[in-house]
Amino acid sequence: MADLTGKVALITGAARGQGEAEARLFVERGAKVVIADVLDEDAQKLAADLGDEQALAVHLDVSDPSQWADALAAAKQAFGQVNILVNNAGIYFQGAITETPLDRYRKLIDVNQIGVFLGMQTLAPHMAEAGGGSIVNIVSVSSFAPLDLTSAYASTKSALLAMSKAAVGELGPLGIRVNMIHPGGVATEMGAPSGVVPTEYDKAPLGRIGQAREIATVAAFLASEESSYCSGAEILVDGGWTVGTRNPWTATR
Repeated sequence: MADLTGKVALITGAARGQGEAEARLFVERGAKVVIADVLDEDAQKLAADLGDEQALAVHLDVSDPSQWADALAAAKQAFGQVNILVNNAGIYFQGAITETPLDRYRKLIDVNQIGVFLGMQTLAPHMAEAGGGSIVNIVSVSSFAPLDLTSAYASTKSALLAMSKAAVGELGPLGIRVNMIHPGGVATEMGAPSGVVPTEYDKAPLGRIGQAREIATVAAFLASEESSYCSGAEILVDGGWTVGTRNPWTATR
């Protein structure tokens, strides 16, 4: 069990879904969390539920550098420092290349790609000054095994993967580890809109969609000192989906 006692984590997109699961688990493991999101009401409710001494809600549009500076300042004022950054915020779009509006693609780039760039750019100097830290970037299996109709989304995740790998060598000498998680389908609004889980997940080796807490437990490990010699790691949390779906002639078990 990853121990996060004494750590402070800033988690983007933490007001609900996968980010909320990460925030809740991190607090369970002893961390204080900064719930950074544009969904102010949801973020405030979660912070109140977790307790004022353990959680702080801040408004953060991850594509705005000035808001990143404000979020870090608020975190430092409340908790003194930030040891962990979980770049969790992300948006999804599905559509044919020929039917994808350019402004929609640019929005994906702003959140999925530039948002992470700004997060690392803002937090890295602070972490280095504080003696090091851990950055966990939530990427996607789409970065290396994209589905059709996801060219816009998958390309932003591929860019994030390359960015994360480049940051490993750059930030390592500063005592900052950078690791990546590749979720497959997760039972959030993104992976199961309106709570409806696509039947295709039955074909995955584990025969089901993933749960948000299952991503959170891996994030907690990478954020903790238990992964102290891990930097540049990529962990798939996809139920075996990208290895291959089950043989259609295999009897149902």
